[in-house]
Amino acid sequence: MKNNTFDLDDYLSQLQSVKKMGNLTDMIGMIPGIGNKMKGMDLTVDEKQLDRTKAIIQSMTPRERAHPEILNASRRKRIAAGSGTTVQDVNRLLNQFNQAKDLMKKMSSGKRKLPFGF
Repeated sequence: MKNNTFDLDDYLSQLQSVKKMGNLTDMIGMIPGIGNKMKGMDLTVDEKQLDRTKAIIQSMTPRERAHPEILNASRRKRIAAGSGTTVQDVNRLLNQFNQAKDLMKKMSSGKRKLPFGF
């Protein structure tokens, strides 16, 4: 991220950091000004979803992780088979990754201070 790049390896390491933190609701509640706005939202970390995400990313080659735009239909099918998931799961992961990548780009350019828009 220092080089203004964000790949699937970075995404996986961020997800693993979130997994270590546990319940995000408790942590967000400690942030002044945000805690009340997030009240009632369930932000718990789904261990199974993180494990599926990890399996999908680890089923990719290093080149595919660095350049996810090269993932065509046959590669996505191979990744799904290798990770024990479906092609839809792979597509969902790539969409989430692209959203996170866009958010990182906005945050690094200073357009947005917090990911929640507060």
